[in-house]
Amino acid sequence: MGPDFALDDTQEAIVRLAGEVLGDHDGSPRGLWKSLGQAGLLGLAVPVECGGAGLGAVATGLLLTEIGRHAAGVPAWSTLSLGVLPVVRWGSPGQQRDLLPAVLDGRVLTAALAGQITAGRGGRLTGTCRDVPDADQAYRVLVQAGETVALVDPAAPGVTIRPTPGGFALRLRDVAAEPLGDGKGDLHRYAVAGACALGDGALAGALRMTAGHVRDRHQFGRPLATFQAVAQQIADVYIAARTMHLAALAASWSAAKDDGDDADLWTAAYWLCSEALPALRTCHHLHGGLGLAADYPLHRHTALVRDLVRHLGGAEHCLDRLGADDVHRAD
Repeated sequence: MGPDFALDDTQEAIVRLAGEVLGDHDGSPRGLWKSLGQAGLLGLAVPVECGGAGLGAVATGLLLTEIGRHAAGVPAWSTLSLGVLPVVRWGSPGQQRDLLPAVLDGRVLTAALAGQITAGRGGRLTGTCRDVPDADQAYRVLVQAGETVALVDPAAPGVTIRPTPGGFALRLRDVAAEPLGDGKGDLHRYAVAGACALGDGALAGALRMTAGHVRDRHQFGRPLATFQAVAQQIADVYIAARTMHLAALAASWSAAKDDGDDADLWTAAYWLCSEALPALRTCHHLHGGLGLAADYPLHRHTALVRDLVRHLGGAEHCLDRLGADDVHRAD
């Protein structure tokens, strides 16, 4: 029998509270980020002794899904999936006390996942990381250097943050770094699970928006939803979104376990990279001319998913990782 993904009362309360905070807020991303912190949602995975709820990766995934559903421009994936969860998993008690309470007050963490980083004498780091999300706001950056993870202060000598078309690049020149815990860890598991949860919400929100449009928009005296071609297309988006939701839940459950199956992670990532953007293009098509308007919120959902697909490396990369995991398990 497969896992039961039904939410318990606490998880239902997280989803409900997140929806209320996100739905009631129409101000700036900075103000929304502060409101999420005031509601206690940024501390879901933070240990109780550091002021959080100690609920882990699954609760974090549920929050990210609601944030994605609203395509909210807040540094949630970077701070929670790339920062908080790895610090909770591998950080020393002292590092957790130093880093995690600040998140409750809205401080930003992030991680550099892709790049060529080498560790020299004394663990000093040199190299360049591309696509470091929210690096301009972060007070610490977790850097994956081979099989080791280190903490870097962006304000330290030798650190340069440069804007790029996709975000920010991080350049390190003989930078002093602090190992996260014993230095061993893999940031990618939490990154993939969080990206899938955020993408799940973005696609679900686009589907909800599109379903409302074709229900309320009339042509020839009839709602668009009553036309057979429209009904078939929105049904295809529904199937893609529901499959994404189940895959994202499986990925979050897998990330929450030390012996979790990487196949669940990369299956969800592959579905996000291969199916979400075509489904979103259908949503734009079903909106007609409105779907081309740059100020219509549907574009935020598409931009969010496109960024996540880039961070995940695209469908072929995810398929390669999935295949490599199958070979590893066979051995």
